[in-house]
Amino acid sequence: MTMRKIQIVEVGPRDGFQPIKDFIPTEQKFEFIDRLYAAGLRRMEAGAFVSTSAVPQMADAPEILAHCARYADLDVQMLVPTGRQAERALQAGAGHIAFVMSASPAHNQSNVRRTPEESVEEFALLVSELPSEVKVRINLATSFDCPFDGPVAQDAVLQILARLSEITPAAEIALCDTTGRVTPDRVSALFARAVSEIPQVGGWAFHGHDTYGLGVANALAAMGEGVTVIDSAFAGLGGCPFAPGATGNVATEDLVWTLDAMGVETGIDLDRLLTASLQAERIPGAATGGRVRNALRAKLTEAV
Repeated sequence: MTMRKIQIVEVGPRDGFQPIKDFIPTEQKFEFIDRLYAAGLRRMEAGAFVSTSAVPQMADAPEILAHCARYADLDVQMLVPTGRQAERALQAGAGHIAFVMSASPAHNQSNVRRTPEESVEEFALLVSELPSEVKVRINLATSFDCPFDGPVAQDAVLQILARLSEITPAAEIALCDTTGRVTPDRVSALFARAVSEIPQVGGWAFHGHDTYGLGVANALAAMGEGVTVIDSAFAGLGGCPFAPGATGNVATEDLVWTLDAMGVETGIDLDRLLTASLQAERIPGAATGGRVRNALRAKLTEAV
């Protein structure tokens, strides 16, 4: 692997916070975003415009988006699962939306009450109405495994990817290991086919969970196929309300520590990041993960 620079997308403020039952005060979310920015993170999935009855933790998405606007060089993407929620995001001032749908019919039905085909058509309509200056990302959940139906066939995923890339060739596409069950060989295999068979893509990203401790290994496998954008969450926070058994995302600090050791540039200050991650342990109801935070705890405890 000769790659020397990777962009990390910090998804903790969205994917990390969303499964926590007790509402995190909005001001406290602001503080975490500020800490993450101070650590050098310049791209975040800061929130989601979703049904607040299904995911009440995201009810303050407009306020979160407004807070992030103070950082001119922060690329803030907001997750949206439907055209209606995309409209809400745009009305709140979003300049970068991440449209999420699932490759698995069962998971997509559970999440947004639509078939994958219906979500693709809804995405096509959404893109046709978007202002030209709005950036688009696609988060294809269950690209590898479905919590209800098990492994997802590569051909089914590639068929969806081909259609999505036709709709908007400039969009970045993230293949998501929603359950954390995928292994590095399968990550490599799917990305190898996707990069080869669907070249008209703005960029590829990987979004992994660390359910079985393979989050970093899977990220490295994606990088080995040329992926340069990796999602992660500080303190290994996360999960999916619609994926029973899935645990947190790969911990940002684990990823940064690994990449630093490999000589891969991330632009992130590990000590400052760890300080934010240690603070996350104090969030009521939060389930944290990762290894590096505990390995370096003694060094940083005095800073918290």
